[in-house]
Amino acid sequence: MMENVHLAPETDEDDLYSGFNEYNPAYDTEELENDTGFQQAVRTSHGRRPPITAKIPSTAVTRPIATGYGSKTSLASSMGRPMTGTIQDGVARPMTAVRAAGFTKAALRGSAFDPLGQSRGPAPPLEAKSEDSPEEKIRQLEKKVNELVEESCIANSCGDLKLALEKAKDAGRKERVLVRQREQVTTPENINLDLTYSVLFNLASQYSANEMYAEALNTYQVIVKNKMFSNAGRLKVNMGNIYLKQRNYSKAIKFYRMALDQIPSVHKEMRIKIMQNIGITFIKTGQYSDAINSFEHIMSMAPNLKAGFNLILSCFAIGDREKMKKAFQKLIAVPLEIDEDDKYISPSDDPHSNLLIEAIKNDHLRQMERERKAMAEKYIMTAAKLIAPVIESSFAVGYNWCVEVVKASQYVELANDLEINKAITYLRQKDFNQAVDTLKMFEKKDSRVKSAAATNLSFLYYLENEFAQASSYADLAVNSDRYNPSALTNKGNMVFANGDYEKAAEFYKEALRNDSSCTEALYNIGLTYKKLNRLDEALDSFLKLHAILRNSAQVLCQIANIYELMEDPNQAIEWLMQLISVVPTDSQALSKLGELYDSEGDKSQAFQYYYESYRYFPSNIEVIEWLGAYYIDTQFCEKAIQFFERASLIQPTQVKWQLMVASCFRRSGNYQKALDTYKDIHRKFPENVECLRFLVRLCTDIGLKEVQEYATKLKRLEKMKEMKEQRIKSGRDSSGGARNKQEGSAGSDSGQNNSASSKSERLSAKLRALPGTDEPYESSSNKEIDASYVDPLGPQLERPKTAAKKRLDEDDFADEELGDDLLPE
Repeated sequence: MMENVHLAPETDEDDLYSGFNEYNPAYDTEELENDTGFQQAVRTSHGRRPPITAKIPSTAVTRPIATGYGSKTSLASSMGRPMTGTIQDGVARPMTAVRAAGFTKAALRGSAFDPLGQSRGPAPPLEAKSEDSPEEKIRQLEKKVNELVEESCIANSCGDLKLALEKAKDAGRKERVLVRQREQVTTPENINLDLTYSVLFNLASQYSANEMYAEALNTYQVIVKNKMFSNAGRLKVNMGNIYLKQRNYSKAIKFYRMALDQIPSVHKEMRIKIMQNIGITFIKTGQYSDAINSFEHIMSMAPNLKAGFNLILSCFAIGDREKMKKAFQKLIAVPLEIDEDDKYISPSDDPHSNLLIEAIKNDHLRQMERERKAMAEKYIMTAAKLIAPVIESSFAVGYNWCVEVVKASQYVELANDLEINKAITYLRQKDFNQAVDTLKMFEKKDSRVKSAAATNLSFLYYLENEFAQASSYADLAVNSDRYNPSALTNKGNMVFANGDYEKAAEFYKEALRNDSSCTEALYNIGLTYKKLNRLDEALDSFLKLHAILRNSAQVLCQIANIYELMEDPNQAIEWLMQLISVVPTDSQALSKLGELYDSEGDKSQAFQYYYESYRYFPSNIEVIEWLGAYYIDTQFCEKAIQFFERASLIQPTQVKWQLMVASCFRRSGNYQKALDTYKDIHRKFPENVECLRFLVRLCTDIGLKEVQEYATKLKRLEKMKEMKEQRIKSGRDSSGGARNKQEGSAGSDSGQNNSASSKSERLSAKLRALPGTDEPYESSSNKEIDASYVDPLGPQLERPKTAAKKRLDEDDFADEELGDDLLPE
């Protein structure tokens, strides 16, 4: 075997590679095609015998084969591997040392030296995979399912719930097709369970988002019941949430507890959240004791703000004072886990540090910290206001206890706000003196608290019409905090009350520059412009306010009123229609609509809105008068009677309403009822000339004996009237100069007053004209209708301009605007 192995010479002479051209002729395979012995061996079964693999390779046996050169070559037999350096499969296998150096048989024939094989050219391209193979189809389908799930989630995050559900359903259908194809090609163990889980979970979530709770529960059941899905038990929390939305509280608690049992204790945060859900469900079912147990467990394990607040609510529901106090102390002790504000203050003038602080002063983390702090303060303030009146004998003592607890905690600054809330509680109880005393304690506090207290004091004194005190505290509030919009609004109100509208507008503008969302200042500046008759600017202010307060009845009413002042009744009607869509039972808005339609000549629409106003508020004299006149104009005197009777009940001392009732009876032909009504009026108002005239006329037409008695009374009254007029005339003539002129004017007024003893008599004298006694009654009746009710109401009085039955006169606006200023700053 070693005879075919040539070792390198030990002595290193000039040619390092000498001796490599000397090789055994057995390695020459070019003449094997002409070697008959070799070809015969190849053609016989001896050359095709399979190798015996049981033999150890090292025991390979060789045998000599005759070649054309007469020499014998050792070839590998079928019993083992070939020897090193022997020929195999027609290719000479070089020695290891030769091949490592790059020498092959080709090099021996004069080929160029190419140890890296660069002469062979680039590698052939990879064989393209067939797209029709089952594996490739499965891979593409799986990719499509994943894309559909992602699109469904994106559509849900964008708010397109319907599209998200459609994508989820499509993903579910394609996933089932994918599972069937996998079962046909591979074994069931190769099915992608993670993909199936994600498709089903997404489908259930989209069903729940679209409020298809039955389908969502069925899908969740499919996941939970499949034992191949690991950790599917925690999805029972989602099922409990669905039952909670359906108000099936017993099942919600059941599934929450099942989920709690299947979640290991290492997942502490998730277990706490499930316990919180259980506690909230107990509150909804009224099981406050069980809710207290749940929240107390949470506060002992991992206290948080929501659990602490819910614990206070549960204790308040059962009325346990001691538990309320302990729960409030636990809420106060909850750590906020946020950085102090000192972190955002630069300790030096280093520009790099200042740039860093400016970058992180309002980043997302800082915003989250602010939100968390604001939420904690909201919970604490709400809890204090809730329990303070009940934890002690009086609410003042309870507030004092809450204030002391807050002062000893990390929320020291909330103590002042609680004191201000205490003052507001005094206001709600109508105890103004205590409220003022409480607020006056803040005069020596820091500027922010002082400004808030002074704002509220200014408001209180304004309500009591003590404008001097109100103005002084408004100045104090502004000086303490020039950027307090409520203080500036109050100061503007003080100036407005003194009639300096231009200066008031400047204060309102400054309040809006400090806080563009200050609705009180924006409303008041609109009223100020309206007072200055700058209607375009007033309209612009109220339209801006309408963009902020879309459903404010007062704003809508003001806009309609401004359009009415601008003589644009169509726009006024349009805005009043929006107003009654917000407050459909407001009688003042309905009557104003009726008035506008009446001015436009649309009597039918005017009647509709006047009648709706009468239905909601049947004591408005103006509406009653218009409806009665409308029925008389339309020749339905019987229907007008009920309105005038109601007016006579509202104003029993006004004779005109009873005269109108009698007139309606007379016009409708019910003379006996009219006569009885006139007699009743005469008993109540014996000196009413109109009533006596109609009594004389009716008795004459009917032929009653009482006519002489009424005629005598009428003559006596007329004679007294003439004598009074003569005395007035003589007194006017005897006076001289300017005094004569002045007294003559007074006498004329007095004569007019005496000629009509009341407002109703003047109205009756103007509207009615008696015919001669020889004229038929029907003819006189027609004349009275034509002469009396052409315009029975005269010019309409100015209606109130508030949608809530309150005047929109500028003298009264401050009570409405300053309501929000009572809130603590």
